Amino acid sequence: MNLLLLGRGKTGSLVAEVAREHKHHVEIAGSKENAACAALSPEKLADIAVVLDFTTPHCVVANIEACIRAGKNMVVGTTGWYGELDRIRRMVEQQGIGFIYAPNFSIGVNLFFDVARAAAVALHHDYAGQIFERHHAQKKDAPSGTATILQHLIRESSGQSEPLEITSFREGEVVGLHEIVFESPVDRIYLCHDAKSRRGFAEGAVLAAEWLVGKKGFYDFRDVWREL
Repeated sequence: MNLLLLGRGKTGSLVAEVAREHKHHVEIAGSKENAACAALSPEKLADIAVVLDFTTPHCVVANIEACIRAGKNMVVGTTGWYGELDRIRRMVEQQGIGFIYAPNFSIGVNLFFDVARAAAVALHHDYAGQIFERHHAQKKDAPSGTATILQHLIRESSGQSEPLEITSFREGEVVGLHEIVFESPVDRIYLCHDAKSRRGFAEGAVLAAEWLVGKKGFYDFRDVWREL
């Protein structure tokens, strides 16, 4: 199928590589080609099945709005825009397109989310919790979207009123490391996911695009990855 990838960063470039390995035709639009959403007019998107966004927080909402207006299904891996989530959901549902987003399309990270849900019960047994995340120095947002999801999941699963504190580090070329620590007076529990490369993110994003073809609705990858 024909895919349009927004973003020429490290993850976006790998998404394009994986998509081509899956025998898809991929067009890429970086910041120059897509200035003021120039690449996202209905005419330019006429033959595109799915648009994938791996750009930056400052331009992702405009990209999403343009794709919704054009009636194109979309996969969004960019984070830093979730304050707009409810409004975007309404737009997607009104326009009748398919939309799937995630702070992290890695299957391993989504398994880690399930582990975090189960481990949240520790907060009822005299444990205190904290979240740590490390990413490469070029990452624009902090805390990471994945860490924010972990914080939400643990709070929701435990029923605690206060969210766990997140500590963020930006250094070197760290792909993505997320750690949850539960500590009691007698012991300490460490839960960790350490991405060795960006390929897991890219493969999940391409699978999401394939799954989204012909679908309508607003989806969180956490809710659908098992169907892939």
